[in-house]
Amino acid sequence: SASSIVWDLSGVTDFDSSGVLLFIETCEHLKKTASLSIEGYTQSQRDMYELLHEHMAETIPPRKESVLSEIGKSTMELLGDIRDFVTFLGHVTLSFFYGIFHPKTLRFKETVYHIYQSGFNALVIVGMTAFLVGMVIAYQGAVQLAKFGADIFIVDTVGISIVRELGPMITAIVIAGRSGSAYTAEIGAMKITEEIAAMRTMGFDPYNFLVLPRIFALLIALPLLIFFADIIGIFGGMVASQMQLGISFDQFVNRLNEVLDVKHYILGMIKGPVFAFIIASVGCFRGFQVSDTTESIGLQTTASVVNAIFLVIAFDALFSVIYTEFGL
Repeated sequence: SASSIVWDLSGVTDFDSSGVLLFIETCEHLKKTASLSIEGYTQSQRDMYELLHEHMAETIPPRKESVLSEIGKSTMELLGDIRDFVTFLGHVTLSFFYGIFHPKTLRFKETVYHIYQSGFNALVIVGMTAFLVGMVIAYQGAVQLAKFGADIFIVDTVGISIVRELGPMITAIVIAGRSGSAYTAEIGAMKITEEIAAMRTMGFDPYNFLVLPRIFALLIALPLLIFFADIIGIFGGMVASQMQLGISFDQFVNRLNEVLDVKHYILGMIKGPVFAFIIASVGCFRGFQVSDTTESIGLQTTASVVNAIFLVIAFDALFSVIYTEFGL
């Protein structure tokens, strides 16, 4: 490497701004390893060099948007998502009715596979969560009921709250985080690798192959998981009641038979298919929203879980209002 470099510009006849910028960057790089001198430039070239060299380090600060602008942008994005989701549901509905009239197009093997993945493989986490929730409800309720000598009413609290509300909602939230996110990631990865585009090119309906099996699987698996969570949650409350209040298992079961009508199970189980459709449809929809970058998979997966959990809680609140208004 040379210790000094002389750059002669006497042969340069044309010097536009792009050339000057490249020249400046090259000079800055050379100055790091050797002394640099420039000769043979004209006055106009020197003026352009000094002008660009003076201002090239300046950065234009991003324009600060107002609060109203941010609100408007967020509102338009929300409306766009709603429009796209309604369009997505339309495609799913068309594929569903096409499958009814053409049963051979339905993917039964894939549906069974997703029932296994979303249902059977989720038994452990759903059971553990339900058991802990049942114990927490019993422990917290026992402290208050013991003050009034109404220990036995802990059975009412645990049984009805888990079967009607907590069992379905906790199960749906767990499945939204587990299976809903998986649906988004799987379909999003297929979109990035252009597998979905290839399916369309070959004449296959991606909604029939990718969406319907996942929706059908969760429509079957989630109600069964809710029933399982109800049993484990009540058992957790039973264990906590025996430890905290000394209520035996026989006493707990006898009281449970008195206060827990079949209608409470039915009212809780009705929520299962609704929650299942929400989780599966949102998860698949967000998967189709993935763009061509891997970063988009993470963003859409996060949005999938957040949207699904929010809608589950919102519809659970709606169910509570309806049940109350009808005296159920």
